Amino acid sequence: MKIAKLETFTNRYVGFVRVTADTGDTGWGQVSTYHSDITCQVFHRQVAPYALGQPAYDFDDLLDRITEREHKFPGSYLRRAMTGLDSALWDLRGRVEGKPVASLIGGSPGKIRAYASSMKRDITPEDEASRFVKLRDQYGFDAFKWRVGAEVGRDQDEWPGRTEAVIPVVSKVLGDGVDKLVDGNSCYSPARAIEVGRMLEDNGISHFEEPCPYWEPEQTKQVKEALSIDVAGGEQDCDLSWWRYTIGLRCVDIVQPDVMYMGGMYRALRVAKMAAEAGLPCTPHAANLSLVTLCTMHLLRAIPNAGKYLEFSIEGEDYYPWQQNLFVEDPYTIVDGHATVTDAPGWGVEINPDWLDKAEYQISEVSA
Repeated sequence: MKIAKLETFTNRYVGFVRVTADTGDTGWGQVSTYHSDITCQVFHRQVAPYALGQPAYDFDDLLDRITEREHKFPGSYLRRAMTGLDSALWDLRGRVEGKPVASLIGGSPGKIRAYASSMKRDITPEDEASRFVKLRDQYGFDAFKWRVGAEVGRDQDEWPGRTEAVIPVVSKVLGDGVDKLVDGNSCYSPARAIEVGRMLEDNGISHFEEPCPYWEPEQTKQVKEALSIDVAGGEQDCDLSWWRYTIGLRCVDIVQPDVMYMGGMYRALRVAKMAAEAGLPCTPHAANLSLVTLCTMHLLRAIPNAGKYLEFSIEGEDYYPWQQNLFVEDPYTIVDGHATVTDAPGWGVEINPDWLDKAEYQISEVSA
């Protein structure tokens, strides 16, 4: 079975990929979100030409060859585009074999504990705490993550005093028996991150994500070594050699690759294996409800060093209007604080035809 045709359907925020094999079998995947229209141009220019005519199964080496052929472009856009190929081919194989992707990569369908992940900084501590309590009571979440500092904020807060307020207010309202996580999004210098980390320790928070600029892993290591709580990071990293370096550096306690930023499932599995060999858990980044969270669910059902939970965004239409109506049926149902990977073939979803009809379309195919 060989790859005969690759199609993309995209808007600015989301881009779906359909692969068709020479047998007529099809599969659906997605390039990474954000500037997906640009990513789909990269896909057709720098990914599809190498993939057409190649085997549709056992394509790990194909991803390496694409990387090698496009060696002058080692950055994020190429990886985000490669994800479209990887994810579509996994879905194709799952549909042909009648198995979920989780089973194809050594795992199984089933439940996954989720943590409710807030993306907002323009929210008061009291309002953040209030909506967490509602989510706890309605869906059974027993783990929550909220934001501190300003995104890549150079030690500045979203507004003066917010961090000092939001840490104790949310923690106290959630009470005991709940896992509490915060995300700095590359805000802090090591000295300020350690100050904030001490506040987290004093308020029962166990997870401090991306405290320092992610491109300065030595800074993050300083924070890790100074604190007793877990320091996590890696969501932006998409280069395998960089992952080898940072895991070897032991700059975090928890690795957080993003399946779609990384270049797909095969490459994310390599990072998870590196982490496992170093004795580190893998809790991937999955910050919206496009296909990325579903891919992450399948990954977590398969790797031996899966972290304690799945990141599950709690933001809806007001924050992510573009993630609405992507699928025929919503695959993201939380019951008793858990999401579920079903036994449906591939990713187990169908893309909404109405969404596809409104998308920008492009095709690459094998010449006759």
